[in-house]
Amino acid sequence: MPPSQSPARLDSAEERRTRILDAAEACFVRHGFHRATMHDVAAEAGMSPGNLYRYFPSKDAIVAGLAERDRAAVAEDFSGIEAAPDLMQAFTGLARRHLAEAPPEKAVLCLEMWAEATRNPAMAAICRDFEREIAGRLSGLYRQAQARVPQPAPGADPEALARLAMVMADGIMVRRALSPDFATGPVIDAMLTVIGAALDGRFDPTTFPESDR
Repeated sequence: MPPSQSPARLDSAEERRTRILDAAEACFVRHGFHRATMHDVAAEAGMSPGNLYRYFPSKDAIVAGLAERDRAAVAEDFSGIEAAPDLMQAFTGLARRHLAEAPPEKAVLCLEMWAEATRNPAMAAICRDFEREIAGRLSGLYRQAQARVPQPAPGADPEALARLAMVMADGIMVRRALSPDFATGPVIDAMLTVIGAALDGRFDPTTFPESDR
């Protein structure tokens, strides 16, 4: 049986994975996902291509690693919201952090991934899985927020509201990627107003007058 790795070696391997993922993000933003090569990522990470392939055998594997890292961050973010005394206030902070305060390069990276997903089945599967997780966490959060109201009104369906919130957030990300001077603040305020109205039962995103359809 081979000897177990020491904590120092484990930490070193994890640090290398992090360095590779950070380098890949920079390369995908700079060159585009399709044009960026494994050699580009290796050079950005300051290591040989052979060493890079020990950790990630392909660009798809790197994307899977990025998605895994993002999932861990999302899980941590939502666990903090669910424990907060004011769910909507905590959700507002999360929305502003990811949609306004995050570097614009993050929005460019999302756009690159979505574009690649239209022609790469592996990327499409990764994007779908990540979206399902976000939708599940959002709908659970909205359901929890509705349950905390002392006399709950017949608010919007949590799953429908989660889909609407994701579409609005995606739109903000696209505008940030395409327009560096895009003012996110007013749009995020409007998005949060719509979500709050739906949770309070003042707006139903699944019901519209026949003339508006």
